[in-house]
Amino acid sequence: MPPSSTRRNFLHNTAAAAALTTAAGATGCADQEKSAGSAAPTITYEGLGVRRVINGRGTVTVLGGSIMPPEVVAAMVDAAKSHVSLPDLQRKAGAKIAEMIGVPAAMIACGAASAITCGTAACLHRGDRKKAYQLPDITDVPNEIISQKAHRCGYEAQMWLTGARTIWVETREELENAISDKTAMMFFLNKADPDGQIKRAEWIEVARKHGVPTLNDAAADVPPMERLKGYVDEGFDLVVFSGGKGLIGPQASGLLLGREDLIDASWMSISPRGGIGRGMKVGKEEIMGLVAAVERYLRIDHDAERKELDRRAAHIIDTVKVISSVACEIDVPPIANRIPHVTVRWDEGAVGKSPRQVIDEMLNGEPAIAISGGGDNGVRISVWQMQPGEAETVAARLYEVLS
Repeated sequence: MPPSSTRRNFLHNTAAAAALTTAAGATGCADQEKSAGSAAPTITYEGLGVRRVINGRGTVTVLGGSIMPPEVVAAMVDAAKSHVSLPDLQRKAGAKIAEMIGVPAAMIACGAASAITCGTAACLHRGDRKKAYQLPDITDVPNEIISQKAHRCGYEAQMWLTGARTIWVETREELENAISDKTAMMFFLNKADPDGQIKRAEWIEVARKHGVPTLNDAAADVPPMERLKGYVDEGFDLVVFSGGKGLIGPQASGLLLGREDLIDASWMSISPRGGIGRGMKVGKEEIMGLVAAVERYLRIDHDAERKELDRRAAHIIDTVKVISSVACEIDVPPIANRIPHVTVRWDEGAVGKSPRQVIDEMLNGEPAIAISGGGDNGVRISVWQMQPGEAETVAARLYEVLS
């Protein structure tokens, strides 16, 4: 365990990190130990002229995902102390995660987008080594990916890297007609389930009828914990989760879960192997960090965590709702990022500021606080990644800006 300090200090203090890894039994050469035990970090954000930001937007990539808990950091630091066979580590780490979650197989990628690419490649070549290493040359390779128009998401490029192309559909009839011997995969964007005409169960039903593999992008769909296993149990052949969102693991990590034969085929497209995913390196540190993150996620008290998030949201609302013309509410998305968000709206004429002005003033002030737009006449605040005491800081600063 780390010495007594705040999590932020722990993460940015190499002396604490050195003490942590020593306690964990990590070893290194004398020079490395001496360097790691220096009194202060030699490189900091401040030294680069970069401001630290209080995160009121959630596990977004643009803010670096999540603040990893101590046990995840400890696993990564310990992993950095030794060399291992990376393919061996990948296989055994994937097997451990599959066992913990209760799915047939798992593979760690360098992010959810990487998992999409490797999973798509697997559906194209189906384990054929020659075809795997010729991608994005799609000669003699089924290469059509079927997706609903309502599921267009901006991540299509991760599939197109393999040489695949997308066939867009809206209705079940269009879906049935689109399937042919060129069909390699059916893609489903889980957060768009309410928007498309074809829901998850029907999508899976049609895919199974025609023997077409399905991939469900559920990158931000934990919590709740049950979803890690649930989509595979529903019948999706491959399911993608981000490692740095709800799992609070390394930002540069992702999970591909599902059918054993397709996971085996996916290994052929992830670094350090050649082929389409050679540049998608996932390091030994991220691999061990994600294993630790999954283990932690499966054992923590999620009810207690939710109560703390509710408390933070309630404090922000109680602080700013006393301002006349300001209205607040708690919003919990039904699918992706299903945690409390605070939506704050106001009469621009009374406050004299637009949502954009408030967002900019919060970010450019001291401390820097990142929040999102909340639709018409408002802003949206995620309390998920706030550290102890930061919800109070955000509430006080927002009150000041809106008053």
